[in-house]
Amino acid sequence: MFIKYLLVVSPSFLLARSGNVKDACSQIQNSVSSSSDVFYPGSDGYAADIEHWSLASTQNSTCTVEPGSTEDVSTVMRIIGETRVPFAIKSGGHGTNPGFASTQGIQIAMSRLNSVVLKDSNTVAVGAGCFWDDAYNALNGTGRVVVGARVPGVGVGGFILGGGYAYHTSQYGLAMDNVVAYDIVLPNATIATITPADADLWFALRGAGAANFGIVTTFHLITHPQGDVWGGIFSIDGTQFDALTAASERFSANNTDPKACVITGYQYGLGAAFAYIVLFYDGPSPPAGLFDDWLAIPSLSSDLVTRDFASFLQSLELLTPIEPGASAYFGSVNVFDYPMELLKYMQELDLEIGAKMTALDPHFYLSIYVEPFSPSYFEDAAIISPAAYPPSRDRALLPSIAYYGFKNASLTNVMLESLQNTIQGIRNKAIELGQDVAQVGEYANYALFTTPSVDIYGPDNLKRLQEIQEAVDPERIFDLTGGFKIRDDVNGVEVQRVGLSAGYGYQIPLVVPV
Repeated sequence: MFIKYLLVVSPSFLLARSGNVKDACSQIQNSVSSSSDVFYPGSDGYAADIEHWSLASTQNSTCTVEPGSTEDVSTVMRIIGETRVPFAIKSGGHGTNPGFASTQGIQIAMSRLNSVVLKDSNTVAVGAGCFWDDAYNALNGTGRVVVGARVPGVGVGGFILGGGYAYHTSQYGLAMDNVVAYDIVLPNATIATITPADADLWFALRGAGAANFGIVTTFHLITHPQGDVWGGIFSIDGTQFDALTAASERFSANNTDPKACVITGYQYGLGAAFAYIVLFYDGPSPPAGLFDDWLAIPSLSSDLVTRDFASFLQSLELLTPIEPGASAYFGSVNVFDYPMELLKYMQELDLEIGAKMTALDPHFYLSIYVEPFSPSYFEDAAIISPAAYPPSRDRALLPSIAYYGFKNASLTNVMLESLQNTIQGIRNKAIELGQDVAQVGEYANYALFTTPSVDIYGPDNLKRLQEIQEAVDPERIFDLTGGFKIRDDVNGVEVQRVGLSAGYGYQIPLVVPV
């Protein structure tokens, strides 16, 4: 039986937090500069600040604050440290995990830190409140691009801090492998710039930087040459799944062109199986034969053309479907490759789970994504440096996703149990086929909230992260926000993780409404 997840702490611990939240909101309002604002329930600013892509990750905070400068982020951080109230940091709000970027305390919305400044021909400073759409549009026409998100509407902050898989990953590595410096407000409210010379924090921010070591306000990114690209999205009926599976297997096994990228997989919605496939080539036209297996599949719709990169990204709205008022969750498993047997298993899962869950909720939507990349993308990264994720960079990892969307909130536990079983089933099948992926590390940006932090970073990296956090945040300010937490307890209160098995559960501080 699936049990609701929660962080179990004493009521007095919770009440001590909640009683100070309104006072902390007032202090922030009276202390920040005119470039910032504090909003309360009922205002348009408040509504925008607490909004998330998925209803599952939305909470009603006591107030929201939109810092307009790094200095004001420091002020907010200082007041939170003094009052010790729960808080959350929202960049784009595209994550689906409850409580990771939302709170009943103080919601920090980074939306005003949205500048994109091309420093020179090779680097750009991007505010943590930007969407990747903003960054791509700002660079459009300059002949440069940054390594970032693959769909519209994704925020810069959480994406980079978790790693960041991109259309350019096979050429330049993950998004975090293209960061040259981070501007950050540390837990003690100190403003700092972190570079490779700051070995510990540099390591920590590369994959474990979300909600553990400070608030990053600006990312200084490497830019790369960018001309027109070829690609887009096309759709097929579920009756073509066998051809899709064969094309996916051949591309994953045989492609050697790092400029080529695909997002493929299997969808189910409105009672029918189908698939959206993205083809991308970093050039005005792909080499002859590169995508022939895909193009031979009869399509329902197709939008494969040559265009600039920013326009290409905007054409992919279909990849992020969600109904108003729907909840959505991601689950993730990393694999080494996509043999035919594994893809067939994923294909059959889509049909089986889609039919079963649609019978419970006609609004159910399922995607099982397949994401092949070059096996050498870690070696080809723009910056090769120690990182918290993954536990080892000796072999490329391919992040496979299961996405559940639904509207019937009473089915949440049923859906989450099914999602966990789906992910575990894919993992078990990969292991059965000889892939030793039990402890390779899960990708935090896709991982379900039930994933223990050790399963993301590995025991050795987690131990180092704990030591770094103890040095950077001895007052444990970042125990007051959610996410994949590094420590085993929160503010001295032992975390009781309850759920399907030992070691699982919400890793977020809760607050009693005021």
